[in-house]
Amino acid sequence: MNEVWVFIEQRNSKPADVSFELLSKGRKLANATNGFLKSIVIGKNVRSLAEETFKYGVNESILIQHNDLEEYKTIPYSRILNELVHQRKPRVVLFGATVTGRDLAPRVASNTKSGLTADCTDLKISDVKYLNKDYKNLLLQVRPAFGGNIIATIITPETPVQMATVREGVMEKHLYETPFDIKIEEIRYEPSENDKIIRIIEQYREESKVNLKSAPIIVAGGYGLGSKANFSFLYELAHLIGGEVAGSRAAVDAGFVPAERQVGQTGVTVRPKLYIAIGISGAIQHRAGMQESNKIIAVNNDSDAPIFDIAHYGIVGDAMEVIPLFIEEYKNKLK
Repeated sequence: MNEVWVFIEQRNSKPADVSFELLSKGRKLANATNGFLKSIVIGKNVRSLAEETFKYGVNESILIQHNDLEEYKTIPYSRILNELVHQRKPRVVLFGATVTGRDLAPRVASNTKSGLTADCTDLKISDVKYLNKDYKNLLLQVRPAFGGNIIATIITPETPVQMATVREGVMEKHLYETPFDIKIEEIRYEPSENDKIIRIIEQYREESKVNLKSAPIIVAGGYGLGSKANFSFLYELAHLIGGEVAGSRAAVDAGFVPAERQVGQTGVTVRPKLYIAIGISGAIQHRAGMQESNKIIAVNNDSDAPIFDIAHYGIVGDAMEVIPLFIEEYKNKLK
């Protein structure tokens, strides 16, 4: 009952970053309950991936591999996890809030009658008193609610298994200092005729040309910049300092910047070494996606803008006056 499971999402045997982020968090949750951390690895020829999970504090890995499991398909993957959860009843099961995780997690939760909270931004273990009952080692599932206007803490005390999907980038990925010996339990996959109801004929994928998650410096603009043309100053500044350009949802909705560059609750979550927020008010929806940045510089003409509450350095002024000064100063430094 004190087991924490993390579903390891993979494509062509390459793991999703969010899965290793969840292993790092899962290790802390397991420590809080004096429990075990297990990785659940499903695919074709993925034993090496199961072994890699031990770098992140896994006690044991459950491995299911077969040629038919090379690509994610809803029916066989959910059937495998349903059977495992029914049989073993882990305390916590974590999935990435990706296309795959959002498809798989609710199916498993519904089949096993487990509690599930989607799009969490934090997870904690705590004893809780609820309706005059004491519950030990409950999973506190933290996520924005009501359009991001509040942060809700959700519990599912009446279910023995608690599940959550977690967005990419909100948990910090790090190697475990003293990895455990590799212990892999391989479970035989028994194909079913139902698994073949849906077949993948062809797949077309286009990799994103923008990788905000890996950018050490991000220059982000908001609706306060006023126009798409004014974003050209951000691209020039980002080019000078080796960064990427991002935007708030308001800037994306206004057409100032492409949606693939959106940072925030409904965009990408980032934690760069330096985040420069220009013309961004700092609504909680945006802060949820960047507040873990190592250093934050904010430029806004409103001295009461919420972005200044989390900024390490703030500049009150017109962005179209401040940014050209930044650019000129950097050009002089680089001469």
